[in-house]
Amino acid sequence: MAELVASVLVGPLVSMVKEKASSYLLDQYKVMEGMEEQHKILKRKLPAILDVITDAEEKATHREGVKAWLEEVKTVAYEANDAFDEFNYEALRREAEEKGHIRKLGMDAVKLFPTHNRVAFRNRMGNKLRRIVQTIEVLVAEMNAFGFNYQNEAPASKQWRQTGSIIVDPKNIVTESRAEERQEIVKMLIDNASNADLLVLPIFGMGGIGKTTLSQLIYNDPDVQKHFQQLLRWICVSDDFDVCSLANKICNSLDDRNLEKAQLKLEKELTGKRYLLVLDDVWNEDVNKWEKLKASLKHGGIGSAILTTTRSKGIAEFMGTVKPHDVALLDKRFIKKIIETKAFDSHENKPAELVDLVDRIVERCAGSPLAANALGSVLRGKTSSEEWYAVLSKSIAHNKEDQILPILKLSYNDLPSHMKQCFAFCAVFPKDYEIRMEILPPYHF
Repeated sequence: MAELVASVLVGPLVSMVKEKASSYLLDQYKVMEGMEEQHKILKRKLPAILDVITDAEEKATHREGVKAWLEEVKTVAYEANDAFDEFNYEALRREAEEKGHIRKLGMDAVKLFPTHNRVAFRNRMGNKLRRIVQTIEVLVAEMNAFGFNYQNEAPASKQWRQTGSIIVDPKNIVTESRAEERQEIVKMLIDNASNADLLVLPIFGMGGIGKTTLSQLIYNDPDVQKHFQQLLRWICVSDDFDVCSLANKICNSLDDRNLEKAQLKLEKELTGKRYLLVLDDVWNEDVNKWEKLKASLKHGGIGSAILTTTRSKGIAEFMGTVKPHDVALLDKRFIKKIIETKAFDSHENKPAELVDLVDRIVERCAGSPLAANALGSVLRGKTSSEEWYAVLSKSIAHNKEDQILPILKLSYNDLPSHMKQCFAFCAVFPKDYEIRMEILPPYHF
């Protein structure tokens, strides 16, 4: 999975270098004086690479030579990115010098923008740029030998795609499809009302199957909300199963790094209260960590319960006090509804030639609502059977959870260039990190 995620970040990186290489400041302040030929070559070669990068990223999943080529492209793109950061910094320095800003700011600014020897700068950066250009020219020659397909421009949308009709939320479909499972688990939670022992019910299944959605349906069920009105908590656990941190989150308190104090606070918070706690996306395989947290969680009132979600059957088995719930594959008729809701406008006629292909797309999803949402979204921008067949050929049927990634990658490939850059930027942050909008670069959302 990590290799696939890394490969899809090459395009945005090359696109970012292309933009930096086209900055008006470079010409205005002559920071690339003596390097004009290399600059022109780069401005020609970078778009050529971008024209085939989508096809290269797709082929890299099953061709080692292409994967190695992409790695080289990424390496030289990072070098070029650093070089153009230096060029643009020098342009800004010269701009500030020309306008007298450095003198006005005094000695501190002089230290920040030291006087440059322009000849030395030109020689140093010229050597660096020549090495980058030489590498890129070799990569372009190899690119031509691979025979990558050029990325076609997206076709103009037909009128039936341009309406402003309201689209049915696919979650309503999932709600209907999981009704039986939801009712079964809700009944179990409520029937546990007189049980003095803590109930722990793990919900497990492959990625994208709908574990979190099912848990949300249960958590927000009116009967559940009423039954556990004394205390309901939803905690996204993810990779870091830190007992102290989790205890603080459950208490909605500040992060107390003393484990004993945090556990005592948690026990006090839960004492005498019938509570429902959801621990979503658990990856912890350390039984001792779970036992430490559970020891405090046992202090709740009679009828208390915990739902956990995890991909691992092993984790589900050691956490549970009852048999774990294995989330079923979504029935094909609901997968079909999700795809049709995403792919077609609900108030317009659906082209017959595309409707005929839906059943084949359904098979590709193998019961995964996440795959259905991804493929449906990709298909919404496609208006011909040829385009649908292309999606069909690239979406590989999967039985194991990692094989859903080629389908998700189709969604990535369908993003416009600026959104791929945004994806690359966001990928730097840890899983489940809350990114503030104001720190994102202006990607024209």
